[in-house]
Amino acid sequence: MTLRFLLATAPVALLACATGAAAQVGSYEPVTAARLANPEPGNWLSIRRTYDGQSHSPLKQINAENVAKLKPVWSAPTGPRQKLTSFAALPADPANQAPPLVNNGVMIVSAADNQVIAFDVKTGKEIWRYRWTLPEKLVPVHPTNRGAALWGDKVFFATLDAKLVALDAKTGNKLWDRQIANWEEGYYMTLAPLVVNGKVMVGVSGGEFGIRGFVEASDADTGKSLWKTYTIPSPDQPGGKTWPGDTWKRGGGPIWITGNYDAQNNTTYWGVGNAAPWVGALRPGDNLYTASTIGIDPDTGAIKTHFQYHHNDTWDWDETTPPTLIDLDNGGQKQQLAVKFARNGWVYKLDRQGGKLTFVEGKPYVFQNVFKGLDPKTGRPEYNPERVAGVGKRADFCPSAWGGRDWSGEAYDPALGYVFIPVNENHCGSMEGAEVEYEPGVLYLGSGLEMKPTEAAKDHIGAVQAWDVKTLTKVWQVNFKSPNWGPMLTTAGGLVFSGGTNDAEFRAFDAKTGKVLWSQRLDGGIVSPPISFERDGKQYIAVTTGWGVDAGRFQGFIDAAWGTKTEVPLGGTVWVFAVP
Repeated sequence: MTLRFLLATAPVALLACATGAAAQVGSYEPVTAARLANPEPGNWLSIRRTYDGQSHSPLKQINAENVAKLKPVWSAPTGPRQKLTSFAALPADPANQAPPLVNNGVMIVSAADNQVIAFDVKTGKEIWRYRWTLPEKLVPVHPTNRGAALWGDKVFFATLDAKLVALDAKTGNKLWDRQIANWEEGYYMTLAPLVVNGKVMVGVSGGEFGIRGFVEASDADTGKSLWKTYTIPSPDQPGGKTWPGDTWKRGGGPIWITGNYDAQNNTTYWGVGNAAPWVGALRPGDNLYTASTIGIDPDTGAIKTHFQYHHNDTWDWDETTPPTLIDLDNGGQKQQLAVKFARNGWVYKLDRQGGKLTFVEGKPYVFQNVFKGLDPKTGRPEYNPERVAGVGKRADFCPSAWGGRDWSGEAYDPALGYVFIPVNENHCGSMEGAEVEYEPGVLYLGSGLEMKPTEAAKDHIGAVQAWDVKTLTKVWQVNFKSPNWGPMLTTAGGLVFSGGTNDAEFRAFDAKTGKVLWSQRLDGGIVSPPISFERDGKQYIAVTTGWGVDAGRFQGFIDAAWGTKTEVPLGGTVWVFAVP
């Protein structure tokens, strides 16, 4: 039976499209280019706080000595979370994967079903709520939203039916919206926009449907398209020869995680996902720019540089998470680095001097049996042919398609020089290629998907790892029997915060040692990034619960392999904590 992205046997009606604004923000400070480039310590103006993607707070009132006293201050629901009609083979609960944003007393949160809500940060009182209506026949493969963006007096978010929407930050009223791509052809959007100098940039999901991925910039005031850059080049463009025939027209290359911005070199870095169909034998060649990081000039949309982590992807290892941008003084030598924990199970240290990515070093951070090694000059991998599926040829490989990490973001502590990363290991997958015909809006995979935990998974699957960036060595690792889907937060108080496990625990780790210093079970699993902010001289920690999408699917594969049934509470609540 054909599985179609768009059509369900019964229509799904979501919340009515209305602002529902009960009040408005009394005083709202416009978000400027200067504030985004150097946000005040007490605010969290973009999804990773700073353009470099470090997810680090300079606040230190909450520290290793007093974090054990951390208590909830307020909580508020994100709203109804209904189970959307989905593919029988890919059931998924909607997941809250967006961090709260905080601008001088106002918190902005986007929810899984394309709601955006404004709260008072001190009381948790809801100020306004905007609800977006999705087409009744649309059936999201990944029912989530990974965040909003702020610019001027506007809030921007991307929708599951591939629209970009601008709201008035004071009232929640819609100012404009624009269709970015045709959802009936399998395009959709889950990422938070990236705003640089008034340009609102978004990318598209849909690699599993044979889309042609792109990043597009819109004018923040009018919504007018300013430029559009495809991740799959045409034959007359650089990289076009890496695609045979007309396979580039449906080659995938989605962008479903927000990029980072290197202001020094005026370059935005975006991670590009899988090629389509899944098995590389159906599209021989390197298949640029899939499984790569691309550097795009935000003024023109020109691709300035790229680095491909693995060519002719045959494992569905999307490399959509951008590298973290880190500047180091290494023995008197200034280094501009891009550090990437790839889904393929290797960590890469890249140089980004002058806006050009070049390979420095790489090594595995989880067990991986596909690569024989990396070229020491270029970083290009050599494959074990036994681990590469073909048409009619089955291959087993580790890690599975979910990789050593999926999308859940890492965080960096500049004082320690450590990157903290949520990982999953001890799981393997298999694929076998088959010819497949392209049809718009229909799954275009060319293979089934299998995942099984290994014997070692009985000890642990999920973990948090700490890596020293200068030496590219692992400092510590904390293991969990559960998978780990928790994005990370670091603070100047020497702490690392994260959720992500199926027991719905929210934890604070000692950044130096990995010791768990505090934890609290919440009303649902956590797959959203925590943040920290300050109001009236007091530091707070915030996180949103809302388990679902691939965290639930991954758990389902494990339960199927072990004959278990793990019930993870779904949640759907914004939680704010402080030390009394």
